[in-house]
Amino acid sequence: MKNIPYGKQYIDNKDIASVGKTLKNEKITTGKEVINFEKKLSFYLGSKYTLTCNNGTSALFLAFKSINLKKNDIVIMPSINFISSYNVAKILGAKVYLADIDFYTGQMTPKNVEDCCKKFNLKKIKAIVVMYMGGYPYNADKFVKFKKKYKSYIIEDACHAFGSHYYSNNNKYLIGSCKHSDIATFSFHPVKSITTGEGGAVTTNSKKIFNKLKLLRSLGIFREKKNHWSYDIVHNTLNFRLTDFQCSLGISQLKKINKFLTYRKKISDIYDKKLNKIPNLIITKQNENYCSSNHLYIIKLKINDKKIKTKFINYMLKNRVTLQYHYIPINKFKVFNDRFLDFNAKKYYNQAISLPIYYKLPQKKINYIIKKIEFFFKKKYY
Repeated sequence: MKNIPYGKQYIDNKDIASVGKTLKNEKITTGKEVINFEKKLSFYLGSKYTLTCNNGTSALFLAFKSINLKKNDIVIMPSINFISSYNVAKILGAKVYLADIDFYTGQMTPKNVEDCCKKFNLKKIKAIVVMYMGGYPYNADKFVKFKKKYKSYIIEDACHAFGSHYYSNNNKYLIGSCKHSDIATFSFHPVKSITTGEGGAVTTNSKKIFNKLKLLRSLGIFREKKNHWSYDIVHNTLNFRLTDFQCSLGISQLKKINKFLTYRKKISDIYDKKLNKIPNLIITKQNENYCSSNHLYIIKLKINDKKIKTKFINYMLKNRVTLQYHYIPINKFKVFNDRFLDFNAKKYYNQAISLPIYYKLPQKKINYIIKKIEFFFKKKYY
């Protein structure tokens, strides 16, 4: 048996045919497929505006630049997250404060934001970055209250949450609709809900932000409508465009999104049912108000000991199952030089592990993964 990865893409013949067809077009970048994909994303997500870009990190860069994040502006983000949001904020000169997270969900809560503000006496915040670990959009409707209180923008780092939805006041909203935020960013990396190879998107309901995003995506070039050769440079930025053939892949993948989400949910339900019986594990219960894309399936060891976690990962790897850390706390990296709170984050780091979950992961392999997990704890290999 080949090694089982924690995540992977699914590409079928329709995807391949779609890309091949686009490669025959006259324009394979800045063409009609880019506009088509953006329109379809807006329709699916319920946002007024969508802009594609070359990856999720670029999406965050564009989001920060669109709100004019500059030197010494204050940004709050969770201590548990991929490094992209921190790196981008620092490149732009911001002061970053890492809020602690809820141990059970691995996500920053509104209370964590308040605690961070009180601890460091923060009065004005340029942006609060919300991240939906694993795909669960917990508290997606609760951060909007900080906009007025701290004069801040709410940016959703939704790279795990394409296809996630939540209910607020009896209304259903998809993450990316920006009903309770200013901007949402997505990644279309191969392990995500849908893929364009590499790729990303930014959504917003603000025309002002969207118009700025368009300029920022393409070297700050502003062109006159009459003469295509006449243009001005109105922002110092780079080229973050996504190609037409990547967008055609995205369009083809988007047609399968419900199928992808349904299968991921099936795997999650199987894990829930079987792994709940293992007393050594903590399994996060699903919440009917916050529905996950199931980008990740995260378990937590009941024992707060990173050595046991390492033994477990190595044991599974020997049995051809790849598990993953999500994530090392940002404050543990050499590049970090800001302030942070991480009581729960440190504990989460010691105990949280991601299991394989992806479309077409066979039932036989799911059963195999569960069997190996059960065996490890039954035999007490730790």
